[in-house]
Amino acid sequence: MWFPILANGLMSCSAYYLSIKLIPKVKDMFIKANLFGVDQNKKNGEKVPESIGVVTGCIFLITMFLFIPISYGNGEHNEKFPHEFVELIVALLSICCMLLLGFADDVLDLRWRHKLLLPTIASLPLLMVYYINFNTTTIVIPKPFRSLLGVTLDIGILYYVYMGMLAVFCTNAINILAGINGLEVGQSIVIAISIIIFNLIELSGPLWKAHQFSLYFLLPYCATSLALFKYNWYPSRVFVGDTFCYFSGMTFAVVGILGHFSKTTLLFFIPQVFNFLFSVPQLFHFIECPRHRLPKYNAETNQLDCSLVKFQYSKLGVLGKFFLKLFKSLKLIRWHEKDGFITTNNFTIINLVLLYLGPMHEAKLTTILIVIQIFCTCIAFTIRYPLASIFYDL
Repeated sequence: MWFPILANGLMSCSAYYLSIKLIPKVKDMFIKANLFGVDQNKKNGEKVPESIGVVTGCIFLITMFLFIPISYGNGEHNEKFPHEFVELIVALLSICCMLLLGFADDVLDLRWRHKLLLPTIASLPLLMVYYINFNTTTIVIPKPFRSLLGVTLDIGILYYVYMGMLAVFCTNAINILAGINGLEVGQSIVIAISIIIFNLIELSGPLWKAHQFSLYFLLPYCATSLALFKYNWYPSRVFVGDTFCYFSGMTFAVVGILGHFSKTTLLFFIPQVFNFLFSVPQLFHFIECPRHRLPKYNAETNQLDCSLVKFQYSKLGVLGKFFLKLFKSLKLIRWHEKDGFITTNNFTIINLVLLYLGPMHEAKLTTILIVIQIFCTCIAFTIRYPLASIFYDL
């Protein structure tokens, strides 16, 4: 069990070192190729290379390719080898597709409908392998509902719909909760470390093979992401782009689906789930949604404050008015009304933190949001172990 994990860990350390050395060397190449942006939360207006997530993503893939002979070099002596090997190859195929599509999004600036469609297509090989190797679509019913539904329930094709939606959610959820230095990479590292801890705990259980498989992916992912975090932390010298967000989301979806712990994976996305639900009215245009919902930068104080959106109340539909009143009653927004127009904070967790804690420096804001992610991880482990035993036979 431990030899391939330790070998993977050593290779991950090499991947971290390579990423640290390579990222500064390719920055000018990206700027020359017009792959750069200007940090809206800085005074200097310097060009910052964009889509650097493709660099760490490629190093991750190279590490995994080199790891294949170590992990499956003696596969001919293992009757399960063909199935396990196919799982690994298809997992890498899905991640590679998402890395490519994410880079295409950074270059071509795709529309939202494409961002929902592309992860669905990239996850199809993954779902096909799950169908061929496992095809398990039975869920365990919580104890309070067993008198009505029984101990288990086969939901058939709905399980595949759920897994496809998981891939779409993971790839877009990190992208939605973004926009300040270090946040995309920071939250992803916390999620990855959380899953690694969960895998290590479960290595002593009957499904240790699945958790070993997950560690093969997450150790090099964590290593390359930590290197990227060093350059993306305030003041950011590189931007990770949608490439990194898509690559990260698909990696988490892959280990969750093929590791048979997709529901536990979702538990580590509590802030992203909340942010998505909070953003729904603007994402689906029930309420006015500006192109950027980033915090507002104050050049005089060098601090960020929550950004605002202005719209006419009378032009809102039924759902728009419903969400507006709901969020106001939950104290998630504050609005000012004048001449039939309403001004309120944009519907993101980033602006919500600024709404309650007031203007603050960008680095402090990122730190608070990462601390929230860590706190939610503690809640996830509490749900997964002590509370789950109440509802399931664990």
